[in-house]
Amino acid sequence: MPFYGARGIVLGNRVSRSDIEVDKVKVETVENLPPPISVKGVRSFLGHTGFYRRFINNFLKIATPLCMFLEKYVTFNFDEACLKAFEELKNQLVVAVIIATPDWSLPFELMCIASDHAIG
Repeated sequence: MPFYGARGIVLGNRVSRSDIEVDKVKVETVENLPPPISVKGVRSFLGHTGFYRRFINNFLKIATPLCMFLEKYVTFNFDEACLKAFEELKNQLVVAVIIATPDWSLPFELMCIASDHAIG
């Protein structure tokens, strides 16, 4: 299937016939993200990073110190191990290859999930 559009945005990346660029504003937002100050903040961060977990090598190993905040009635104690895990996940989100340009000379298949209510 040929690429007819001049350019577009897919998963926050600018895609054109020649290359894929990451939206620099989104990268800067992730880079400048401060450490969470509550259990709810950690849970929210893990929810966002969880979407990209398949692109981050050893995601669960890195996120283990933060995963304790997913349990009920946990006291917020964001120690050095949690900060290290938070910073490593932020770094992985910035440098991980989330989407790559296909080799247009080879056949490939594009799949998506669709339902009667939404496309994701």
